[in-house]
Amino acid sequence: MPSQKINFTKSILEKITPPKLPASKKGKGGVYDTYYDTREKGLVLIVSNGGAKTYYLYCKIKGRPERVKLGAFTDLSIELARKKAAQCRGEIAGGDNPQEAKRAFRQEATFRELFHEYMERYSKKSKKSWKYDEREVNKFLSHWFNKKISSITKQEIQKLHERIHAENGLYQANRILERIRAMFNKAREWGWQGENPSNGIKKYKEKSRERFIVGSELPRFFESLENEENETARDFFKIALLTGARKTNVLQMRWEQLDLDSAVLYIPETKNGEPHKIPLSSQALKILKERKKDTKGEWVFAGEGKEGHFADPKRSWARVLERAGISNLRIHDLRRTLGSWQAVTGASLPIIGKTLGHKSALSTQVYARLDLDPVRASVGLATDAMFAAGVKKNANA
Repeated sequence: MPSQKINFTKSILEKITPPKLPASKKGKGGVYDTYYDTREKGLVLIVSNGGAKTYYLYCKIKGRPERVKLGAFTDLSIELARKKAAQCRGEIAGGDNPQEAKRAFRQEATFRELFHEYMERYSKKSKKSWKYDEREVNKFLSHWFNKKISSITKQEIQKLHERIHAENGLYQANRILERIRAMFNKAREWGWQGENPSNGIKKYKEKSRERFIVGSELPRFFESLENEENETARDFFKIALLTGARKTNVLQMRWEQLDLDSAVLYIPETKNGEPHKIPLSSQALKILKERKKDTKGEWVFAGEGKEGHFADPKRSWARVLERAGISNLRIHDLRRTLGSWQAVTGASLPIIGKTLGHKSALSTQVYARLDLDPVRASVGLATDAMFAAGVKKNANA
């Protein structure tokens, strides 16, 4: 609905119904209707599809349009909202910037308040992994919630880093240190005057994981896959292996992302924030075409997850590994397996990087210049080699 100008009265505003969320917008944010008060300049009421009604002042501050939140409809009477809008306009006319005051981070803020600001102003808006921030901070740092951030010392953080290393391992310790450092950096960005107490604390040295399915394991792995009782999980593991796409991207794959005629999978946004095209090998194409015959709805791997797609392959993965007699293998290692077999079959590092959608300062430009043809050829060679190894071993068994 386009914005409207109306005389704000309690009865009129109470009767306003929320806008409906179009099917195309589900999972991609909300929609809002905007109502302008005819009596008080700049006073607006914004109504979300979730039913929230909030007063704002629309104005220009130093030549830039700004939206200053005044309060919820349920908390402010119309007269009080008008009064606050007029007061706010007066402060702006006098040279004050209420937005800067709101954005500035208070010196006496608690760690709980910093965590809340970090989640709402940055993590949820900018990070796909924001749920990990929420979970890990609540798990490991909740004992700091009532402390003033200015009272948290480098020594405290160092001891915490060492304790988590001893109890939960170096990777967990390093991830928590990264989150602490990021939150204090954001506090400084938002106006806090203190020094980041995590500065100078070194992370533990990490070893890059090199696990992938080797030739001797492939026959057992493929045989176990064929015996997996969960057909959706079985096909999911195969497509994850044959495309090298990340677990989340495969689980959330929609039919609209696939061009089966051109044999291309399009991922609109990967972990690094970039879109990515993946050529489909003949084996991957065959699996997807078979699923297309029997699958209804938007998801390639439909399931009982909250959003409607398959969401929890862990039990099936454990069964596959147990039957195959394979240990220390993660679902993410399927992605590394494709890259490894590309290397075995002679692919260059840029081709492997292009296939897997890697992003680095040194090689991004090289990846961007490559087209899909050499990538497709490399993927075809790698998948043919994997399947050939599996068939050969089974024949000799």
